[in-house]
Amino acid sequence: METALTRLTGVRHPVVQTGMGWVAGPRLVAAAANAGALGILGSATMTPEQLRAAVREVRSRTGEPFGVNLRADAEDAGERVDLIISEGVRVASFALAPSRELIARLKGAGVVVMPSVGARRHAEKVADWGADAVLVQGGEGGGHTGEIATSVLLPQVVDAVDVPVVAAGGFHDGRGLVAALAYGAAGIAMGTRFLLTSDSTVPDSVKSRYLAASVADVTVTTAVDGLPHRMLRSELVASLERVGRIRALVRAGRHAAGFRRISGLSWRQMYREGMRLKHGKDLSWGQVLLAANTPMLLRAAMVDGRTDLGVMAAGQVTGVIEDVPSCADLLARLMAEADAALAELHGLATRPPWT
Repeated sequence: METALTRLTGVRHPVVQTGMGWVAGPRLVAAAANAGALGILGSATMTPEQLRAAVREVRSRTGEPFGVNLRADAEDAGERVDLIISEGVRVASFALAPSRELIARLKGAGVVVMPSVGARRHAEKVADWGADAVLVQGGEGGGHTGEIATSVLLPQVVDAVDVPVVAAGGFHDGRGLVAALAYGAAGIAMGTRFLLTSDSTVPDSVKSRYLAASVADVTVTTAVDGLPHRMLRSELVASLERVGRIRALVRAGRHAAGFRRISGLSWRQMYREGMRLKHGKDLSWGQVLLAANTPMLLRAAMVDGRTDLGVMAAGQVTGVIEDVPSCADLLARLMAEADAALAELHGLATRPPWT
């Protein structure tokens, strides 16, 4: 299926595997790319050295295009941009709007720039700055999320910008792809659906928790880091919501220290990260400290399998996913479903009005 997204990135199918921290590593990204999707490495939880090694591992596993997700507000964002340029990465995606300068540097090197946005005005801004495409996530999506449903947000963004729009939040099958195309999108992006594949390195015990969850078992909470965060309900989430402020800050400080050791950041760098996070948001310093806690809570579940100690970011589609296919099987099934849906719609459009 050819769309503006496939032409822009060189992939076979208009599907993006999102750059989830601790989840979107070389194995999953390469498998998604080999299956015809745009696989994206989640680099926010990697040091620059780890990112370079991960990029090279992906390239050793596939000859297909892939991307890297970057945090635009990270202190070393410029260094990471230089890295993906030197390594010949095809696509740079961003969790936050990159600066005009970063976009220009990437485009000048032939890298496709695709920021993620959660509002029409953000899409308009990055498109005006030269972004090649935008990924728009509605409130159904996992992780940090907004309040506007994809079905409302997506057509707003499609009408507002002249670049390809990729729809995220609430997608898991071929029918969803066709729905997104009908709204004017050039493709879809999926996180939870790719997390629940056999190519994902998330422990099987954690995948079982996702498969057992219903739609009602996915919640949005601010207890983890002070920002709306969509994840699976768990005893840990419930305890974070019950715990007092002082105990929450002590716990957050302990986990922040652990993340500092793993990430290689100094306390000074983490302070600067906190300042950037606080900028433009109505966050207390306690919430900033809680935000530093989040990577470690995610790692505990996604890497170590400790659902009692970690949190599990999850889109609402968790409640309707029932299997763990390979990326190859998932993409083959999804595209077959899309073809069937398109054929059915074509039949409706061409029937005489009296039938």
